[in-house]
Amino acid sequence: MKKSQKAKSLFNLSIIGPAIIDSFKKLDPRHQIKNPVMFVVLVGSILTTGLYFQALSGNGEAPAGSILTISLWLWFTLIFANFAEAMAEGRGKAQAESLRRTRRDTLAKKTFKPQLWFQL
Repeated sequence: MKKSQKAKSLFNLSIIGPAIIDSFKKLDPRHQIKNPVMFVVLVGSILTTGLYFQALSGNGEAPAGSILTISLWLWFTLIFANFAEAMAEGRGKAQAESLRRTRRDTLAKKTFKPQLWFQL
């Protein structure tokens, strides 16, 4: 590796910025349905948020604070999982681009000629 080419750190802003935006874009149910576990977490997040607003109006079966806590944990889990997935995709794209750039810039020279063990 050349001195001018450094490995990108895990917390590179060129990867984190788009990953944060993508983590919110991935809240779309069409994307979440591809991962059944995260889809169930999304449905649970939506339902507990609705239960929180119901508890705020005075018709809830549990205290609004406890429902809010569960709802926030579910939303945090969902967004963090989407963020981790987007980070992995961003790092993969950056690595693929680096490999493409290396393929174009690398020159090779053939140094030996393979010999045949037998002749036809």
